[in-house]
Amino acid sequence: MKEAPRALLHLLYNGAKAVDVVEASLQLGLLDSLEGPAPITLAELSARHSLVPGRLYKLLDCLESLGLVKREQDTDALASARYSAVPGLREAALAVVGPQSRERDREKFAWRKLHGRLPEVLRGEHSISPEDFDWPLRTPEQLEGFETSMAVGLPPILETLRQHAQHLWRDGMRVLDVGGGDGSLAAHLTREHPTARVDVYNLPATQPLVERTRERFDLGPARLGFVAGDFLQEPLPGGYDVLMFVRVLHDWSAQTALHLLKSAWAALPSGGRVIICEEFRTAERLAAQFFWTYFLIGVDSCVSRLREVEHYQRMLQEAGFHQTQVLGGGPFELVTAVKP
Repeated sequence: MKEAPRALLHLLYNGAKAVDVVEASLQLGLLDSLEGPAPITLAELSARHSLVPGRLYKLLDCLESLGLVKREQDTDALASARYSAVPGLREAALAVVGPQSRERDREKFAWRKLHGRLPEVLRGEHSISPEDFDWPLRTPEQLEGFETSMAVGLPPILETLRQHAQHLWRDGMRVLDVGGGDGSLAAHLTREHPTARVDVYNLPATQPLVERTRERFDLGPARLGFVAGDFLQEPLPGGYDVLMFVRVLHDWSAQTALHLLKSAWAALPSGGRVIICEEFRTAERLAAQFFWTYFLIGVDSCVSRLREVEHYQRMLQEAGFHQTQVLGGGPFELVTAVKP
């Protein structure tokens, strides 16, 4: 137990090398073989992928040290060692280090302005400049970069919404995606639910991004609409059966989040539904959000924080909603509630 922190720090210091090992394993197809129905021997693995056995053994040792591969060995003979990947490794590797991963997309943000200077940042002597990133976002370039980055992370959210579609949607529904980014989520929902109308409510500066998404999905404004507004300054618009907050509320203080839920209650008709989809606070979600946690150390204007799911349940009750449910089982959890 005493060695655990030291082992972790060894791995963290060699993080770039660890990513290289995972990337190579993904590119070579090793992760497909390691996730087979039964453990595979080193001899079989090296023959299947035309790799030098002794070198492959060392790469597998690297994967084992990361906790990504399990090894079984009865003798000291390398060829007979049997290996298997932890469940879901290939999918996780694609999501984190694959060519379209969120982590790669995040590299465009100015995190290097903090790197090596955290003592100064924590003393208040250095920070991310407003020109690089500010909250609320202040330039069209910042807005486009942020909203595009959010769209990259949509697949697990869409998968979660699909899992619970029967519970959430009905024919002819009118949905408002509050703070709906560039409209990518709304476009997917519109495509998957042909009788629905989904509108994006966002700052006026995002309208060109939504129009671009509308063209990309070949949707007309009657299917994918846009409503300009500022939810910090204005009430949410009415006329909708469902109001969605997808990765929105965690970016604001608890007081602002509660204000938004009360505004949603006021905008919805009796029987209307609110949906909250967030990365609720767990050890795994904290790890997935490590980039933003690190980056936002230098951005005081953003009070983004991961909150426990129970926090949103309490806020929904305080806002006046009932029939609150937590829908799990997918990559994300959803919290839904109904206006009486």
